[in-house]
Amino acid sequence: MMKNIIPVVIVFFLVFFSCKNDKAFAERENIKQNKNSSYVDPFIGTGGHGHTYPGATVPFGMLQVSPINGISNWDWCSGYHYSDSIAVGFSHLSLSGTGIGDLADILFMPVNKKIDLSAKSKSRASVPYKSSYSHKNEKATPGYYQVFLEDHNINVELTTSKRTAYHKYAFKNGDKQSVIIDLGFAINWDVALETSLHIEDEYTLSGYRFSKGWAKNQKVFFVAKFSKPITEYNLFEDNNKKESSHVKGIKSSTQLFFGNEDGNQLFVKVALSSVSVNNAKDNLKEGGFNFETIKTEAETTWDSALTKIEVETPIDSLKTMFYTAMYHAQLAPVTYSDKNGEFRKENDEIVTASNYTAYSTLSLWDTFRAEHPLLTLTAPNKVSDIINTMLAYYETKKVLPVWTLYANETNTMTGYHSIPVIVEAYKKGIRGFDAEKAFEAMKTTMMQDERGLNHYKKYGYIPYSLQDESVTITLEYAYDDWCVAQMAKALGKHDDYEFFLNRSKAYRYLFDKDTGFMRGKAVDGNSWNEPFDPKHSNHREQTDYTEGNAWQHSWFVPQNIEDFISLHGSDAIFASRLEKLFTESSEITGNNISADISGLIGQYAHGNEPSHHIAYLFNKVNQPWRTQYWARHILNTQYNTTPNGLSGNEDCGQMSAWYAFSSIGLYPMNPASGNYEIGSPIFEKTTISISKEKTFIIEAEHVSDKNIYIQSATLNREDFNQTSISHQQITKGGILHFVMGDQPNKNWGI
Repeated sequence: MMKNIIPVVIVFFLVFFSCKNDKAFAERENIKQNKNSSYVDPFIGTGGHGHTYPGATVPFGMLQVSPINGISNWDWCSGYHYSDSIAVGFSHLSLSGTGIGDLADILFMPVNKKIDLSAKSKSRASVPYKSSYSHKNEKATPGYYQVFLEDHNINVELTTSKRTAYHKYAFKNGDKQSVIIDLGFAINWDVALETSLHIEDEYTLSGYRFSKGWAKNQKVFFVAKFSKPITEYNLFEDNNKKESSHVKGIKSSTQLFFGNEDGNQLFVKVALSSVSVNNAKDNLKEGGFNFETIKTEAETTWDSALTKIEVETPIDSLKTMFYTAMYHAQLAPVTYSDKNGEFRKENDEIVTASNYTAYSTLSLWDTFRAEHPLLTLTAPNKVSDIINTMLAYYETKKVLPVWTLYANETNTMTGYHSIPVIVEAYKKGIRGFDAEKAFEAMKTTMMQDERGLNHYKKYGYIPYSLQDESVTITLEYAYDDWCVAQMAKALGKHDDYEFFLNRSKAYRYLFDKDTGFMRGKAVDGNSWNEPFDPKHSNHREQTDYTEGNAWQHSWFVPQNIEDFISLHGSDAIFASRLEKLFTESSEITGNNISADISGLIGQYAHGNEPSHHIAYLFNKVNQPWRTQYWARHILNTQYNTTPNGLSGNEDCGQMSAWYAFSSIGLYPMNPASGNYEIGSPIFEKTTISISKEKTFIIEAEHVSDKNIYIQSATLNREDFNQTSISHQQITKGGILHFVMGDQPNKNWGI
């Protein structure tokens, strides 16, 4: 009898513990899947004209270690495009969603055979170490990237900490284990000027790469540590093999060989610096090659960064789009100062960021609109650092930055939109920077004579015959002036306030009441630029508009919407013209149409930033239901979960920041005002973390793909009947509750 009982008991316990273990495993998997980072898809935006990269980085990290396809075309500005299937290596600096290509510096490529680096490569086809790959054997998650190189039978994995990149190469058993480092390789605008490689010891290689491109003076120093000793190496100086441990030329490259007796895996860690090799060594993370540990730390860092705003919805695709947007909105600006605080300016001056981290890749024409406002909610501690960086750049030329890349002023795009970023931060209560110095920088910048400001000061606007893109530039300078005025008012500078406030009305000169458009005006102050076609586009030359046409650029007066509406004649006329923007035919005329005009809904172009605030203008003419309709329409049609999921260049976070804000029902139409316009939330619940103790919750009762209209609202259980909310109201914490329906409530928000 006992013989029969014992097996039954054993089976019972085995089943019990097996079920218990399965339950524990399921719980662990559920916890893992509930992490916000699990919804992020870094491949979104790598197709179409998104120009994003899929490689590994951490929030605002110094390094972006990512695959490089090796093609120099517009859609390869980040170095990678999803349509491609060839890799030439893995670089350590990448641009996220820009319209100009550069970086891709310090290229590593593992190979399984000896490569002749003496041959000059004139195109990707002649690169001897390239390899094909398949998206079936490629994976990307926040802080991690993996791909299998088919030509070399090598599995590549990449991850990174804030200032150190980690590579893991798995070779086929018995294969030669080798790594190519090619500092002469360049894409798009980039050209190597001087490079150097130095085999320091059997585990260490260092060097530098000086180049010009979009960044005219880029100096990158690096150090690499390997997990195995270098058994053999070949060094090349301008394609000539050198019997030396140190080479220097325009193009330096090397092939390193490693033994395979210790297994088929090779680990590498790499750190960079703008200052020196010694600083790169200081930036190199201490410890061994704990790839999985670093990968987990990167994932944990992203999980934390993605909890600042959390959304609740049963629709996973919406979570994917939201958390990927939040991910993209935290790729730039990038950390630029070294561990010891030092960084290089474009004039080669080495300065130290004392008590702050210096940043670069400031795409301000784009990001002042929603990316920087988002940071005031999600990363306010970084905002003052970014402003201190701007003030450090100001010291170089006594002008605030326009678009900085690796600390170089590229002067790309129009306006001086570091100004609204500073003013917005100050009005939202963010300190940690010298407000008086910031005002000096703003005033000095707007009173100089460069970039058309001489004409702007003389005429009150920029005449079309004196400078291209005169309409866009005038409108943007008028907004910057208004921002300076607000800072002057906050600091008690009355005369400056009056001066810049008066100048901020420059838009009035350009408004044509007969057509309803902002138009190029002649020096005489009376005649317009003729002939006039509001659909006409001419990309960046002999045009009155930047990367667009009159339809798209006639709505930028966020500083004084009421006066702007009055110029049109009435709320009704303004609303009618605004509605026509979205319903007009999408034909763009001209022989040199800007490729940036994308994501068209009528003449509204969501693929480029000047359109981003426009849908929210209906709030200002007592038709908030139209803002709700068009904001939701843009959310539904201009974003998806495929590699083509962005309708235009990501532009360092702006395209995604628009989605992040609009999907929770808010948008900073005038960033420096400190207010957010209300649109149409798509989530049942959004929780914004203000502090450890405080949250602001947005609830949308009955929300669905059909219930897009706000029926009623309460703020902290009191009736809320307005179409905007202030930053201060949000940061106090509380609950904003909407009741949604499928028909407009034309009495709400009026």
